[in-house]
Amino acid sequence: MNMLRGDSVNQMGIDLSFNDIMARLPAAVYTCDKNGYITFYNKAAATLWGREPEIGRDMWCGSWKIYRPDGTHLPLDECPMAIALKEGRAVHGREIIVERPDGERRAIMPYPDPLFDHSGKLVGALNMLVDITGQGEMKTMLEKAVKQRTDELKESEERYHRMIAEVQDYAILLLDADGNIQNWNLGAEKIKGYTAAEIVGKNFRIFYTPQDREARLPEKLLNEARVNGKANHEGWRIKKDGNTFWSSVVITALHDKANNVIGFSKVTRDLTEKKLNDDKLREQSRLLEEKNKTLDKMNQELSSFVYVSSHDLQEPLRKIQTFASYILHFEKDRLSEKGQDFFKRLDTTAARMKTLIHDLLVYSRTNATKSGIMLVHLDTFLQGAKDELKELIEEKQALIESGTLPQLNIIPFQFQQLFTNILGNSLKYAKKNTPPHIVIKAGMANGSDISDKIALAEMTYHHISFSDNGIGFAPANNHKIFEIFNRLHTKEEYDGTGIGLAICKKIVENHQGIITAEGKPQQGAVIHLYIPVHTETPNAG
Repeated sequence: MNMLRGDSVNQMGIDLSFNDIMARLPAAVYTCDKNGYITFYNKAAATLWGREPEIGRDMWCGSWKIYRPDGTHLPLDECPMAIALKEGRAVHGREIIVERPDGERRAIMPYPDPLFDHSGKLVGALNMLVDITGQGEMKTMLEKAVKQRTDELKESEERYHRMIAEVQDYAILLLDADGNIQNWNLGAEKIKGYTAAEIVGKNFRIFYTPQDREARLPEKLLNEARVNGKANHEGWRIKKDGNTFWSSVVITALHDKANNVIGFSKVTRDLTEKKLNDDKLREQSRLLEEKNKTLDKMNQELSSFVYVSSHDLQEPLRKIQTFASYILHFEKDRLSEKGQDFFKRLDTTAARMKTLIHDLLVYSRTNATKSGIMLVHLDTFLQGAKDELKELIEEKQALIESGTLPQLNIIPFQFQQLFTNILGNSLKYAKKNTPPHIVIKAGMANGSDISDKIALAEMTYHHISFSDNGIGFAPANNHKIFEIFNRLHTKEEYDGTGIGLAICKKIVENHQGIITAEGKPQQGAVIHLYIPVHTETPNAG
């Protein structure tokens, strides 16, 4: 490819080394003489034109058709190169559309400059062609994208400001660096009572009580936020009408790019209702604590009274029993049959009274505060109950079966009483002419599976059950049997005071446990004990 005509170039006085450089440029560059005939072009120019022109014969305008950017035909004498040759001046920045021989159109930005010889005579022109095809579309796309993003940001900002302005549960304020109010939302108007027109420009100190202003609390909070970035506070604030409300405030420092504090955001909540409820609960808790202390004192006094009374009552009972026994033994012959019967009744009544006093004494002791909680195996208490009830077990030919029992942290003497009472109850209410069969089992139970509403669903319990084949009771009495002095049978049918199972209930509750019963007439009964697995310190009192 002949890209350089040395003779023509030499006539124009152009340095060959310059042409060599131009030939290697990636930009499209060419030269023409003063008549417009091409004297030099580089490879980039030939690629852009879509053909290789013939040096000295083809004119610069012969390589393509030329149009304006709007698509209308551009006359040759109005082209930038024609103007540069005609007027001898550079013509830059005028976009043209050229159509190549293959029909493809390209957007071109030409930069023609006139060339002069040493005497200042115009000899031609140098032109650089920059292909800007697609740049217009890209520019349009970029401008569209920028506009879209700007609109989105503007819309987002507007939504944010609308959101802040319309929030009614929070007072949201913007303060300047001195604490002067810059904006005011509906929540602030609702909580504090001022309209934006009434409050904007004033210092936020206006909301504080005279005592807080005197203590310079507003300034201290701003300084805390300035140093730490944030300040939290709760206290009484003043509304426009002079009424106070309990305020929860968060003040946050706002910084510029140089990290200088330029203002503060302040968010306020009205927690008056919560404050009043909390104060009321605290007062109720205080009163309840005082009542509990009073009740504990009364219980202690009552327990002491029952304990002392029980001891004091046992002495005259012993004398009554002694005298009744003496008369029946030594004076029997002097008494009529009716007199003997009266003394027998007196002796029986005194014995029953002694039992009642004993049970009352045991019941009072279960209310007393006890220490000495120990980890004890329940087999110990079962064996203790068997030993104490040995004669009755042998008399009734009772069969007592037991599975493996666990170890529990409990008050030992109370659990011994518990096992003895439950076992004794099953022996007492056995069917006539039927040997008692008592089965004791142990396992685990989830609180959610226990029917009693006191059970905690998330708690795990030790479950110990005592089942028998005795006379049972009606299901309607499942709860009544644990009431003190409650008896389902007359004393003539079955001896007892009606305190035994009440004592059991008290002991189980002392250990934060639950006791329930199931029964059916003539089909036996089951007593269930549920003791929390985590129990370490039972409520002994």
